[in-house]
Amino acid sequence: MNTPTTSSELGEAIRARRQELGATQKDLAMAAGTGLRFIIDLERGKPSCQTGKMLLVLQALGLSLTLCASDMIRPNETP
Repeated sequence: MNTPTTSSELGEAIRARRQELGATQKDLAMAAGTGLRFIIDLERGKPSCQTGKMLLVLQALGLSLTLCASDMIRPNETP
């Protein structure tokens, strides 16, 4: 299982899946209902990509997003 931790790694994973399916960036944009520029930016790891559109892209690729807790946020401890 691929677990990207940065926007660049997520973009690489999306690009790899698209290529695995034999789709072009334009094909993916059409399947996800997004613009070609969005797919290009997403695959390049642009951090300002819109989450809603990203979820549409994942769905078009047959992928899902799973959140796994690796640690809890702890309040700052004061002496």
